[in-house]
This record gives sequence, structure tokens and C-alpha cells, in this order.
Amino acid sequence: MTTTYVPLDRRYDQMVYRRSGRSGLVLPAVSLGLWNNFGSDRPLESMRPILRRAFDLGINHFDLANNYGPPPGSAEENFGRIFEQDFGPYRDELVISTKAGYEMWPGPFGEWGSRKSLLASLDQSLRRMRLEYVDLFYSHRYDPLTPLEETMGALDTAVRQGKALYVGISSYSAAKTRDAAAILRNLGTPPVIHQPSYSMLNRWIEEELLDTLGTEGIGCIAFSPLAQGMLTDRYLGGIPEGSRASRPSSLSPDLLGAETIAKIGALNDIARRRGQALAQMALAWVLQDARVTSALIGASSVEQLETNVAALERLDFDADELEEIDRFATESGINIWAESSAV
Repeated sequence: MTTTYVPLDRRYDQMVYRRSGRSGLVLPAVSLGLWNNFGSDRPLESMRPILRRAFDLGINHFDLANNYGPPPGSAEENFGRIFEQDFGPYRDELVISTKAGYEMWPGPFGEWGSRKSLLASLDQSLRRMRLEYVDLFYSHRYDPLTPLEETMGALDTAVRQGKALYVGISSYSAAKTRDAAAILRNLGTPPVIHQPSYSMLNRWIEEELLDTLGTEGIGCIAFSPLAQGMLTDRYLGGIPEGSRASRPSSLSPDLLGAETIAKIGALNDIARRRGQALAQMALAWVLQDARVTSALIGASSVEQLETNVAALERLDFDADELEEIDRFATESGINIWAESSAV
């Protein structure tokens, strides 16, 4: 039997909150993503304590997508069940996001960025999550075969239909971000956030995208800030049994070559001298740039969640630390989403 959830009264006291660009949307510096650990391959009762504890820690932003699972759609279904039982009374405190763009059903409209695909997917997501609207709806990836005006027009329609409050884009290049922002502003629904991959081993957004977001007044929420778990102490001694890299997943063992492992080890040494776990330093490092609104983490346990949120206790870096980190925090060929942002 599930006990009635009553969140902590002081849940907002310790969390750091940041404004998303020049919008009115405010997000916790650490947000919880349901990409992994919330599919049908795990029991529902393993998810509920993580979501409850996240909210108690001031994490009021839960990030989903239509294809999260496995199988695709199951993370939204599971979240919907837990939301209905635990979080319904607190809906107005929550920021719930979802995305569309990756394959979900057979045929030409089961993926990408057509108007038909995006709006149909949003309707399906709302049914799975048992929601009347989401706070934030993303185009999950740029569609090179659909006019950008059509994709952005679908996002605008979602807002005008009352099915989303804000819109964003994910893994778009700097050039396409500027184009998308111009289209959406003209429609009266400016984008409030961009969700790119970003970590100490994947720094592509520093070349141009971050400057673009700053100029356009668009927030940035970094996904995979721990490089799919590579920026932890888990892989320092190799690939342990049961880890993400040890089973079929988006983290291929090929990404964990000797050179990358050596970088991770050196960064771990710096973190230990700072009195932090490597994961905590990696999150703090991502958040050092004021243009980064939030770092999006996953969690397979309450303990892991609490450890990562504790990164907020030490966000400062001195110049010597940053210089030493830059020696090892270099591109490592791990950006598996690069194709989407290359256009």
C-alpha cells in the first residue's frame, strides 16, 4: 500500500533557482530527467521515492519525452500514474516538459518535425501523463526535410491550443536556433529554452551556441552533464557489471577508451581536492556559466539524487582550478547527438 505523499514545507529553501533567458520561466539549477530509470523495465515503486525526494529537495522540474522508456512512451505512462497519486495537488508548482521528434510509431509521421507528427505526439503524451497541458514542449531535434516554419508553427499552435505554456528546442545548431527564434517571435510565441548536450567531455555549445542563446535571450538546460555517467567514479577501474555501458544502451563501451578514462581519472583527482565527488564537480562546472539555467540529471536511486543535488553546495571555482580542469575537460568524441546540431 502506498502512503499519502505530503511534501516538505521547506522544499524551496535550499534549492537554487535561475531564470530561463529573458522569459518568466524559472527553473531549479538541477532538474530531474526521466530519460532512463523510469521505463517499464523497472518497478513503479522504485521510481516513486526518487520523484518524491526530488520535489522535497526543491526540484520542481521533471523533464520527459515521448520516446523515453523502454519501451518508448512508458516513462510518460509511469510518470502519469505517480503524478496522479502524488503530485496532483501541486500541479501549479511543477514544470513538466515533454518533447517530440524521435521515432514513436510506424510510418512517415511517427518521427521528425512535421506539424502532424508534433501535434499528434503531444496529444499522446498528454494522455499518457494524464495531464491537460505541459509547461514546456520541445522540438526534440531539427528536421532537415520539413520547413522550419512548419515545425515552429506547430509549437506555436500547441501554445494557442492551451496544451503547452512555453516552447523550446533541443540539439539545434546555433544558426538554426537563430532562425527558429525569429520565426517563433514573429508568431508571438518566443522560445524560452534550448536543451543541448553539454559536459566537460562534450563542449560543443561553447563555440557559438551559448553566445547565440545569450543574445537571443533564450535559456539553456544542459542534458547529459555527467556524460551519461562517465563523469562519475563508476568507470575509473573499467566497465563494471550492471552499469549502463555494460548493457545495450546509448552509452557504448567504445566511448570509454583509455584516453577518455585517463581524463576522467585526472578530473576525479581535482574533484577530490575540492572535497567533491566527480559528479558534483561536473555539475558545478556546467552551472558556472550564467547562461546555463539548469543541469538535467537522471537518478536510479534516492542516494544518487541527493549526492548530485549536493553539488549546489560548492559552485565556485578559482582560476587555477578552471585552468587545470581545462587541461583534461576536452572534446572526447562522445556527442552522439552531433548530427542533429550539425545543420
